[in-house]
Amino acid sequence: MFKTVETAHPTDGEPGQSPIMELRRYRLHPGRRDELITLFDAEFIETQEACRMRVIGQFRDLDDPDAFVWLRGFSGMRERHAALTAFYDGPVWARHRDAANATMIDSDDVLLLHPAGDSGGFRFPDARPGHGCEQPSPAIYQALTYRLKEPAENAFHSFHRNELEPILDRIGDIRIAILASEHSENTFPRLPVRLGENVFVVVSRFDDLAAHADFNRRLTNDIAWQRVQEALESYLIADSIVARFSPTGRSALR
Repeated sequence: MFKTVETAHPTDGEPGQSPIMELRRYRLHPGRRDELITLFDAEFIETQEACRMRVIGQFRDLDDPDAFVWLRGFSGMRERHAALTAFYDGPVWARHRDAANATMIDSDDVLLLHPAGDSGGFRFPDARPGHGCEQPSPAIYQALTYRLKEPAENAFHSFHRNELEPILDRIGDIRIAILASEHSENTFPRLPVRLGENVFVVVSRFDDLAAHADFNRRLTNDIAWQRVQEALESYLIADSIVARFSPTGRSALR
């Protein structure tokens, strides 16, 4: 058994959720992902949460060996500015930034998001694995990103809820978060975010690779799913992006 530690709950609002989130994807120098993960899991979790943000989860991209993906949450845009200022002007980042940045080619692929609807955000767990965890979870997280013509709050959210979710539920999808683009001004311009995009991100959890593969096989062969594709495509400006993530040893999402 690995040791767990209680997670901080540094934001306001409903316990376990963050009204503002960043989905961050880093492109790394070849072969240096595990180096960054070791540093991140050791130095950048509790120290960020002490600055009043949530480290929601961190992952290896299973289809890109040089990509590191993570999520963090805030209680609002003003609070985001204060939290990021405290961390990036603080001693922990000053001490470790050179080592972290040395692993990265690009860290600007960042989506600023909010929960779609009333209950689309992550439920934040009460504990995460402690330092030195050697038992990574076998779970697979799927992030399905729809790139939309219009903001999700217009029509797509209703389409997804009424037309797609009944099919996904029947096939066995377990959604843990539904997120949409946050179009507020970036309150911390030192860290760029992708602007002018309309995305709808659905995060689902599967017990392991076999369960994820079985779900995709059944979904692809489902007649109802095939029939709804034309209507789905009418909302999109480009193909949807499916990414598969494996939690790191200390990810709170496991």
